[in-house]
Amino acid sequence: MARKNDSFYFDGFKTSAACACKAAHLLSDVMHDYDPAKLREHMEAMHAIEQSADDVRHQMLDELVTAFITPFDREDIAELSHILDNVTDSIEGVLDRLYYDNVTVMREDALDMADMVVRACERIAQLVAELPQFKRSKTLRELVFDVNTIETDADHVFIEAMRTLHTTCDDPMQVFAWHDVYRHLEQCADDCEHVADTVDSIVMKNS
Repeated sequence: MARKNDSFYFDGFKTSAACACKAAHLLSDVMHDYDPAKLREHMEAMHAIEQSADDVRHQMLDELVTAFITPFDREDIAELSHILDNVTDSIEGVLDRLYYDNVTVMREDALDMADMVVRACERIAQLVAELPQFKRSKTLRELVFDVNTIETDADHVFIEAMRTLHTTCDDPMQVFAWHDVYRHLEQCADDCEHVADTVDSIVMKNS
């Protein structure tokens, strides 16, 4: 069980994961009800989420500088804080690319990938919530496996989406734009897997 003075870090991880979930749901909502004219408005909302995630990370790093006792190695806390923040950054990056690559029509396989990112982020939130009691958790390893599976599935969708794009789209600018969007959607899934693998590594080191 976590010591009382450890709660600051565990709460920070949970808040960071919550930011990632909020960003993923916003991206999915934007893509499912796609209106290019509203992208700037959505980007402002997304950036506010990203700024909140940054604030959490900075607070955790500031605390690490003076902390005497930490629940895990300082390097592990800093790394997990960093890669949780990366998830939100990557999600924001997808929305940015929809805007500046001038995507006007949504593609169905992109929606599938966005939904996978939502599921991965939700699993990440559950995963970091298990950290304070990781030695007694009955679901932590299962959650790591779930995120790994989602990332593998996202890779498969990415490959087929790219194949379809390059064999059916005659507009080189749209090929370029969607190549960019698909790649960054895949990066979101990769970043979620990085979080899960890092949590798994921390647990193994401290068990």
